Amino acid sequence: MPRTYTKKKRAQDQEETRQRIVEATVSLHQEIGGPSTTISAIAERAGVERATVYRHFPDERSLLLGCTGHYLALNPPPDPAVWAGIDNREQRLRTALTEIYAYHHRTEAMTARAAIDVPQMPVLREVLTPMFAFWRMVGDLLAEPWAAEENGGLFRAAIGHAIAFQTWQSLVRNEGVEDGEAVTLMLGMICAVARQPHCG
Repeated sequence: MPRTYTKKKRAQDQEETRQRIVEATVSLHQEIGGPSTTISAIAERAGVERATVYRHFPDERSLLLGCTGHYLALNPPPDPAVWAGIDNREQRLRTALTEIYAYHHRTEAMTARAAIDVPQMPVLREVLTPMFAFWRMVGDLLAEPWAAEENGGLFRAAIGHAIAFQTWQSLVRNEGVEDGEAVTLMLGMICAVARQPHCG
């Protein structure tokens, strides 16, 4: 019995240490960026030795995978399956943009930092490949009801632009509009392409 307890306690301690390392890395990446985050800084913030960080995460890829998984578990993106159940295409797009912009708002600090870091960190680009694929899927889903329109490719481009974090950031942060106003503006752009000025 004591030996079993000791093993369980050791495993629990190891998991808690791993969690501290992940949380320290996430916070440093958000504050100063991945390229500037050193193992020494992670160890100091997590309250462990450098060797302990390497023992849990032997390379940069494993560390980034751990951090990304942790962050996404705390900040899951919207569920596109909900939008797929909305038959009216304008209402589907408005609902989706409302939820997407709320997500961009909530995750702004990390997303903005990642946009800076990705060109400098090929391994981060690799780790984030599933997220890039997710947003492409979202664009395809929202564009599908408009595909039969004349110049259907324009709708895919316009919707891809509308859901992008950079678009939200430009409208809300640079131009000072509210999230809801940004949604209405982007929906109006899509309607203009469809020559339906009052849709949505």
